[in-house]
Amino acid sequence: MAAKKNFKLMNGGKADEKKKSKKSSAAAGSKKMAAAPKIGRGKKAAGIVLLLAALLLGASIYVISQYKVENITVEGNYHYSSDEIIEMVLTDRLSYNSIYLSLKYRNREIKNIPFIQTMSVRVLSKDTVVISVYEKTVAGYVEYMGRFLYFDRDGIVVESSETRTAGIPQVTGVSFDHVVLYEALPVEDPTIFRQILSITQLLSKYEIVTDKIYFNEANEITLYFDQVRVRLGNSGLEEKIMRLSAILPELEGESGVLQMENYTEEKSQVTFERD
Repeated sequence: MAAKKNFKLMNGGKADEKKKSKKSSAAAGSKKMAAAPKIGRGKKAAGIVLLLAALLLGASIYVISQYKVENITVEGNYHYSSDEIIEMVLTDRLSYNSIYLSLKYRNREIKNIPFIQTMSVRVLSKDTVVISVYEKTVAGYVEYMGRFLYFDRDGIVVESSETRTAGIPQVTGVSFDHVVLYEALPVEDPTIFRQILSITQLLSKYEIVTDKIYFNEANEITLYFDQVRVRLGNSGLEEKIMRLSAILPELEGESGVLQMENYTEEKSQVTFERD
């Protein structure tokens, strides 16, 4: 008979695998049961955070809504209407919030706008804003190569545009052969700009708007009002302009020349020659 052999049983059979599987499953189950409370607490904490965030957002929206701009004052504007200035400053929906405006324009001026030196924005209260406009001093304009060139009291060309701005007189009778922006018009007699400034200030003082100022070779001035030409000469301008303010309404619709070269307080008679 063959001798009996002694076998040592080793772990690793199918039965053992099943046992291991059951043990691991049980362990995993216990881990899941242990982890479940942690997930619940995490969800609860996240919910609280979201709720707080929603409350904070709602409060912020409410506070911001209380700073809606409703009163706007524009000061110092002449060439642009108040509505046009407001459109330049309040460029989007956010701009109608005074908090946003105060941050956007804090220590900052608005530049690079034709005829305007600078603009500043002040927030007076949560619903009130003041826009201060500082315009360039424009005495008149000349036409050159299809453009309107606006100059200041010193004859410096401050703006070049393809459109004419109402209320600024055209100046004719001065000659030049070139123009450079931000430089003086190269005229033979630069003192003519003092005369232009003087006449435009007087016209403004007596609320007269002329279409054109013409200078002849002797620098004598003629003003144009549609079909009416007013010859002023080159002296006693304030007396003449003051008198003219009373005469012009009577000449509406007329066409001709009003002779005022020799007008003085002593020689107060003027003549009108119809065309």
